[in-house]
Amino acid sequence: MASKLLRQTLTKTYTTAVIRRFSTMAAVASPSEYEDPTGITMKGVKISGRPLYLDMQATTPVDPRVLDSMLPFYLSRYGNPHSRTHLYGWESETAVETARAQVAALIGASPKEIVFTSGATESNNISIKGVMHFYKDKKRHVITTQTEHKCVLDSCRHLQQEGFEVTYLPVGSDGLIDLDRLRKEIRPDTGLISVMAVNNEIGVVQPVEEIGQICKEFNVPFHTDAAQALGKIKVDVEKWNVSLMSLSGHKIYGPKGVGALYMRRRPRIRVEPQMNGGGQERGIRSGTVPTPLVVGMGAACELAMKEMEYDEKRIKGLQERLLNGIREKIDGVLVNGSMDRRYVGNLNLSFAYVEGESLLMGLKEVAVSSGSACTSASLEPSYVLRALGVDEDMAHTSIRFGIGRFTTEEEIDRAVELTVKQVEKLREMSPLYEMVKEGIDIKQIQWAQH
Repeated sequence: MASKLLRQTLTKTYTTAVIRRFSTMAAVASPSEYEDPTGITMKGVKISGRPLYLDMQATTPVDPRVLDSMLPFYLSRYGNPHSRTHLYGWESETAVETARAQVAALIGASPKEIVFTSGATESNNISIKGVMHFYKDKKRHVITTQTEHKCVLDSCRHLQQEGFEVTYLPVGSDGLIDLDRLRKEIRPDTGLISVMAVNNEIGVVQPVEEIGQICKEFNVPFHTDAAQALGKIKVDVEKWNVSLMSLSGHKIYGPKGVGALYMRRRPRIRVEPQMNGGGQERGIRSGTVPTPLVVGMGAACELAMKEMEYDEKRIKGLQERLLNGIREKIDGVLVNGSMDRRYVGNLNLSFAYVEGESLLMGLKEVAVSSGSACTSASLEPSYVLRALGVDEDMAHTSIRFGIGRFTTEEEIDRAVELTVKQVEKLREMSPLYEMVKEGIDIKQIQWAQH
């Protein structure tokens, strides 16, 4: 196996070093420069070992089987897939086309409708700017939602600066859009409707099939950012009636730096390329296709197709274990977003009377992310949670737990233990929590201005 060869190479290279296991992968890698036998120190923080990884919406570890499929195209079959005159090019081209078919199969598309890109961000940019620029003489209006990924919102703002009009649909407290409101906002000059399938922050699944029907009724192209949906929920481009769909490799246990764009052929959707060059990928995305990355994404899609049902069932059990474990020990825990229409691997929780930044800093042994912008210069809470109407104090305390294929029950139990311990510790220091325990309604208090 190729991964065995890599493991032997790494072991030989670092014979004097301490080799540590990753928490959620059975892969062996060299210790980093910030590791020593007593623990890990980075950015001024010291912890006893590598944290539990529960941030699967940010990225996923590469499945070792995916790595096995990729390594030959780094080590021996390294030809340029666009080289037409020799074996190296031919075998790389064959591998790219196989991967294209694997991606297409997972979403119910034709391989001819798949364009490889560097990731979902590029696919979103091509879709939104590319469609509107191509049809700019007749179409000047875009409809999207307030809870889209930043790259969709920023692409729409870019179009607004060019003179296009954009409608940002609000969402309900469950994170879902109002289909009647969508219908009312469609105009004769609406050129595109863009609604993400699964939200990256709160995990809610939009009614994409119904949105697709409305788009078909009004003959408006429908784009969906499916980076968080691919390989996690059933995706069918025909049922959803999408014209364009953005996909990402590293959200489905594939490599970073590769994604794909589905572009419908019948009825045909046209885009203006956002990059000029050698005309690869039917002229839509110029640049050498990175064979190892594309092969990895294809393998990840094939594995997802085989294991999605099993993964979902297992992850659902882990999600319930996490939520029930926390709620059994502490009160004031709010789930952000719909529990009925939700991807099971995403659990976004707010903890009353706790500062989100303090909670994150206390959870050094668990790799999770916060909904609030605690790492930026702004202390504003997440725009997604604000769109849901979550109270500002609760929006500041949100933590997103991401559960995946390699997450274990032991990791979930440890995460519950550490989260509960930290929340209890912070609440003990909170005068607001003391007042609540005494029966005081803190929302009715008139705070004095100084």
